[in-house]
Amino acid sequence: MATDIGIDLGTANVLIYVQGKGIVLNEPSVVAIDTNTNKVLAVGSEAYRMVGRTPSNIRAIRPLKDGVISDFDVTQEMLSYFIGKLSVKGFMSKPNIMICAPTNITEIERKAIIQAAEQVGGGKVYLEYEPKVAAIGAGLDIFKPQGNMVIDMGGGTSDIAVLSLGDIVASRSVRLAGDKMNADISSYIKDHHGLIIGEHTAEQIKIELGTALPVDDPKKMDVRGRDVATGMPKQIETDENEIEAALHDTLQEIVKASISVLETVPPELASDIIDRGIMLTGGTSLLHGIDQLFSSHLKVPVVVSEDPLDNVAKGAGEMLERMQKNPSSTSTDLDIDSSEDEGKKKHHWFFSK
Repeated sequence: MATDIGIDLGTANVLIYVQGKGIVLNEPSVVAIDTNTNKVLAVGSEAYRMVGRTPSNIRAIRPLKDGVISDFDVTQEMLSYFIGKLSVKGFMSKPNIMICAPTNITEIERKAIIQAAEQVGGGKVYLEYEPKVAAIGAGLDIFKPQGNMVIDMGGGTSDIAVLSLGDIVASRSVRLAGDKMNADISSYIKDHHGLIIGEHTAEQIKIELGTALPVDDPKKMDVRGRDVATGMPKQIETDENEIEAALHDTLQEIVKASISVLETVPPELASDIIDRGIMLTGGTSLLHGIDQLFSSHLKVPVVVSEDPLDNVAKGAGEMLERMQKNPSSTSTDLDIDSSEDEGKKKHHWFFSK
């Protein structure tokens, strides 16, 4: 018998939750391709190590951009490779797959994700909104008549949502998150130090020095790259407060989006959020001081979830298990034909009740 799986199809990383086993895969969303033959050379961690280090005939591709598929064929190859590693298919059956998507996903983008999952051997394919699934993975009980607010900051998007009775009451998705912050760091280092750095280096700076607030005794780090003026290798020193300055504008935009969501919720739910606070999830919530930044602007308690990187994949798995225990919890309000020609098979946009 096939084992159902939940997939966090992220811009930066793919995480897969297998029923009964938990999260069994966490690899970068990168595929290396030989452009002469169109052959896939590496996927995941191996391909990520090639980013910025490949000859002209090899491209390291990120097939997802801003939380959605930008290269369908490469995404399909990547999913097929990851799922093939897991041995989740039964002899006569296929695994049900739940994939998570940003709240601002379009109909075309939704169909592309469903089709990619179907092509790699999924049985029923379900899509669900990322902040809702992240909230469940973070341990929030969103099925009661009370307000819960979650801000899920990943690689491509930051999804903000207020939830009650198992559904989203108000939400907003902005295409500002970890990848944009890497670009901010690269631009800052180039503008202020005359140094060109690669994607790996920017990511490493963010991990080691990333902070949402200025600090009194900033940590320092040596950074190597290419001198803008001479083209020669060069090393400079940067610190946490410089990186805070680099990230400031992007973080303020996410804060503004969160305020705009809070301003639209009914007073009763706003009262619940004051009592219960806001949950931060996703890899970007690991930035030092980010909970204090949001709390100071939103005027409510803010906490970072226990395992922010795993919340979406874990929540997807929990929702699949909930569906198995209570099959009536699925809704077919928004069915999607898997093929415009056949129109035989239906996939469901899934809501838990």
